Amino acid sequence: MARHGDSTRAIFFALGANFAITVVKGIAAFITGSGAMLAETVHSFADCGNQGLLLLGLRQSKMPPSADYPLGYGKAIYFWSFLVAVMLFSVGGMFSLYEGVHKLQHPEPLEQWWWAVGVLAASIVAESISMRACLVEVAKARGERSLARWFHESRQAELIVIFGEDLAALCGLTFALVAILTSVVTGNPAWDAIGTLMIGALLIVVAVFVAIEVKAMLIGQSVDPQVATAMRAFLEGQPEVERIYNVITMQMGNDVMIAVKAKMRPTSGDAGLVAAINTVETAFRRRFAEVRWSFFEPDDKD
Repeated sequence: MARHGDSTRAIFFALGANFAITVVKGIAAFITGSGAMLAETVHSFADCGNQGLLLLGLRQSKMPPSADYPLGYGKAIYFWSFLVAVMLFSVGGMFSLYEGVHKLQHPEPLEQWWWAVGVLAASIVAESISMRACLVEVAKARGERSLARWFHESRQAELIVIFGEDLAALCGLTFALVAILTSVVTGNPAWDAIGTLMIGALLIVVAVFVAIEVKAMLIGQSVDPQVATAMRAFLEGQPEVERIYNVITMQMGNDVMIAVKAKMRPTSGDAGLVAAINTVETAFRRRFAEVRWSFFEPDDKD
């Protein structure tokens, strides 16, 4: 069964790597005049801000329930994750496209290109370390599922965002490195501009995919399908339960709300029925610790 990965750990790994990379990329972009290098600098700078927003979202999602928010603030992380996707699209993707078009219209030869190559190679190593840390947490959550299926079914918005950012960063760095080396070999600075455009298109595509998944959570999704199946099977296996009619779940950040409609086995009066329901709920919460709110409705028909 799928488990939650430690997304906070993955976020801190990504933040540390991106901060260091942003500084060295900026220096290399200034020295070489490379558009692809400048696009990557802006990309990494935006990523630093994005990870700060994710940490803020995780903190807000742990605030206790209030009169205005009786189910807590768990879904706050979805809002901040969606905002990150918007920033990745606008600040990263659109700026890179603008810079690529500008470089195509006004090509400039690269200066001291070896700075950019060295920085990009080091950045690839740093981003690979960050991606590895992310994949470790993703592996805990996805179980036997493929990455594509996990990406679609996961309810951890922040982990989806970090995975998308790291994937975009590694691909973007590769595009920039190939573009710069091609410009040097051919003597044609247009390749640097083409690399910049490719980085912008990549960021926009990743941002759109991330935004689609996070939007679904923001609207209100059930729990991970594997978890939902396990929950229903557990309830059907309880001796106090004769038949399960409906199980409705909703993911609220790291917490879960569940509503159950079931036919209970005959008991001795109302007190026995209440005791049976309490027994089932206690066992259920012990099995699924992420469940914070449970509503149990006994009935004799659907």
